[in-house]
Amino acid sequence: MSEARPIGEVSPWAAGLAGRCPRCGRGRLFAGFLAVVERCGVCGLDLRAQDSGDGPVAFIILIVGFLVVGAALLVEVRYEWPIWLHLAVWLPLAAGLCLALMRPLKATLIALQYRHRRDTVSGEA
Repeated sequence: MSEARPIGEVSPWAAGLAGRCPRCGRGRLFAGFLAVVERCGVCGLDLRAQDSGDGPVAFIILIVGFLVVGAALLVEVRYEWPIWLHLAVWLPLAAGLCLALMRPLKATLIALQYRHRRDTVSGEA
C-alpha cells in the first residue's frame, strides 16, 4: 500500500464529488452504483463503518423538488402546457436528476462524516 496523505489534506468536497476515499483521495469509494467498498485499495481505510443513511435522499428530494416544481410552475404560468406534456417532461427529468445526484451526494456525506467523526469511527487502518 502506498503512503496516504495526512488527514485534513484531502478536501471532503473534492473527494466526495469525485467518489474517492475520504482519507487519501485516490482510492475508489464505490464498488457498484451505491455500494461502498469494504476497504480503500490505495490507503487501506476500512470503509465498512461509513454509512450516510438516508441523508443523501433527503437532500436530493429538497434540491430536485425545488428545481422541478419551480420550473413546472414557471412553464405552466407562461405557456399553459397540457398535463400530459408536464408529465412527459418533468417526471423523467426528476428521475434523471435524482439518479445523477445520488452518488456524488452519498460520497460527499460519507467524506464529511469521516472528516468530522474520525475519532469515533473504527475504520482507521
